[in-house]
Formats: sequence, C-alpha cells, structure tokens
Amino acid sequence: MKITPTYLRQHVYEILDRILQTGEEVAVERHGREIRLSVESPPRRRDLSKLAERDDIVVGDPEDIVHLDWSSEWKP
Repeated sequence: MKITPTYLRQHVYEILDRILQTGEEVAVERHGREIRLSVESPPRRRDLSKLAERDDIVVGDPEDIVHLDWSSEWKP
C-alpha cells in the first residue's frame, strides 16, 4: 500500500494498527523516495531437539574442574 505523508499524518494510528493486524507493508512516498513501514519479524526459536548429541561435554558439577590437577596437560 502506498500513501502520502499527509495521509499518514491524518491516519497514523489506524495505519499502524492495520500493519500490526495484517502484516501488510506500507510505503510512504516523499520527495520521490519510499519509506517503508512494516512489522518486524520475531526471532525464530531454535529447535533444541535438532542439535547433535555430543559426548565431549562436562557432565556433572563444573566447579569440580577447578580443583583438577592440569599440570601434566600444560605445555610451555
């Protein structure tokens, strides 16, 4: 839908409600250029069930790692 700035000014709340309800994009033409108003898409939720199973993760209390002796693993 294309509108003028004057029409937008006169009907701003109606236009905003319409955009929110329908998801329709509105273009406001000013000085030969378009300004588009649209609803921002919410971020997609990630499906955790699709994650690959990993066996190289810490299982248990991460605080236990702090007290391990890592000196044999350290190389200068």
